[in-house]
Amino acid sequence: MTKTISIGKQDFASLREHDCFFVDKSEFIREWWEAQDDITLINRPRRFGKTLNMSMLHCFFSNQYADRSDLFLELSIWQNEKYQKLQGTYPVLYFSFADVKQTNYQDAVQKLKMILADLFSQHVYLTAWNGMTTSERKQYEMMDRNMTDLDAQSAVKDLCGWLYRYYGKKVIILLDEYDTPMQEAYSNGYWDEFTEFIRGLFNATFKTNPYLERALMTGITRVSKESVFSDLNNLNVITTTSEQYETAFGFTEEEVFASLDLMGLSSHKKEVKKWYDGFTFGRCKDIYNPWSITNYLDKKKLAPYWANTSSNSLISTQLKEASVEVKEKMEQLLNGEQIIVNLDEQVIFNQLKDDENAIWSLLLASGYLKVIQVEYRGEEREPWYHLSITNLETKSMFVSMLKGWFRGADTNYNEFVKALLSGNVKEMNIYMNDVAAATFSSFDTGTHASKRSQPERFYHGFVLGLLAELKDRYEVKSNRESGYGRYDVMLKPKDLHDPAYLLEFKVQDNMEDKTLQETVEKAKQQMKEKRYEEELLAAGVNREQIRCYGFAFCGKKVLIG
Repeated sequence: MTKTISIGKQDFASLREHDCFFVDKSEFIREWWEAQDDITLINRPRRFGKTLNMSMLHCFFSNQYADRSDLFLELSIWQNEKYQKLQGTYPVLYFSFADVKQTNYQDAVQKLKMILADLFSQHVYLTAWNGMTTSERKQYEMMDRNMTDLDAQSAVKDLCGWLYRYYGKKVIILLDEYDTPMQEAYSNGYWDEFTEFIRGLFNATFKTNPYLERALMTGITRVSKESVFSDLNNLNVITTTSEQYETAFGFTEEEVFASLDLMGLSSHKKEVKKWYDGFTFGRCKDIYNPWSITNYLDKKKLAPYWANTSSNSLISTQLKEASVEVKEKMEQLLNGEQIIVNLDEQVIFNQLKDDENAIWSLLLASGYLKVIQVEYRGEEREPWYHLSITNLETKSMFVSMLKGWFRGADTNYNEFVKALLSGNVKEMNIYMNDVAAATFSSFDTGTHASKRSQPERFYHGFVLGLLAELKDRYEVKSNRESGYGRYDVMLKPKDLHDPAYLLEFKVQDNMEDKTLQETVEKAKQQMKEKRYEEELLAAGVNREQIRCYGFAFCGKKVLIG
């Protein structure tokens, strides 16, 4: 019997009440409770069921759901009599920072105060309790959106104290999407002052809170401990490479295939696997993104559902401004290869511009890359990660992002590609100068960018754009050995009837070249002397089909010949 697929419903009680499609993850309740960790931080990519699992925990533990055992009937957790007795027995504070996306510090803190004020309004019954003194009642009533910063930082701790006295039990805290405001603070330039505020809130809530039973936080990134969790020694951090809770978020292949059978889509398993399989958590491979699977079950059509749910602006900016080496690694990834990098799985946002490997941490945490293996080198066991693009859906996200780099109204990137393929050098020059003028600055903003490195950054961004634009017709390669040297760009045709292309980029040296034309001729001569065409000839491309172009740069001016 098929089930109704509810898209975007993250309320566990509502899903169960309406008998909607639901993959049983209730074993997570037992696993988390028996781990006995004081504070757990679980990092998973967006749309991986974090909010639904938090809602499930809320419904299970909260005494507000003491009479709702019906929500758990037929789920695996209800097979255990011990947990039947545990359901609905704790005071629980459940809140989310998902909507804290303000562009400045004042508005972000004000939004947090509104979230905290809502927590207090949910428990306003405490003000009618005779166990609360007059001064405490007055203090409680002042915990609205106009509370002071100091009151806001201690708000959760204070509320826990009153709930503990009222119920005689310590409080469970569930905080969803804890890192959303940190990402916004970094992107909008108020990182330092915001993290100072949030550090005070977290320390009071999780470090010096004697009324805390245990806490669970979820988010996408593992923000560095020094940034917001200073001196919090009882924090268990679960990253994508941790073995704990490895099947609690996301669908296993067994769960996906059973869902396809349930919905009468058994014959589509192979194509679904090609598009949506590939996530790895801990030792568990073949994890699927729930958002894409539920959308596919509903619409019965392959599409990049998950990849289209975020603007990816932070990642796009970091990649665009990255060094030549990072862009070369992106080229490898887009060509289906693995890269090997040393990284720290915690993301230090204020070091993203200074630590090149931080971009790989961000891409891994976000789910766009997966770990093939981790090797430990040297006596200090330094971890080196073998990474690849997760699956076809995430590859489509990268392709769309790269195309977006050249999508500005003033650029003629697509026209340049058409002119290149048609061999129209005059039009190539016109369009390439338009492209360079409109997008050059996007690629020359590195921390240590020099006049010579700026064209290099642009050219590698340009190569990634070619990868996105021509991937169906050409194998796009750059900075590879062929003949007696290393060419800059090679477009190797998949159909040998199509022409092949070699592109060499050179910055004008004013001490040696009086004109850009001289620089162009040097580039063309280098291709000839170094015999860059050898790889193409060996692949069966006719010499007459190989077109060689020299690109000369002087500032934002480009000459192609």
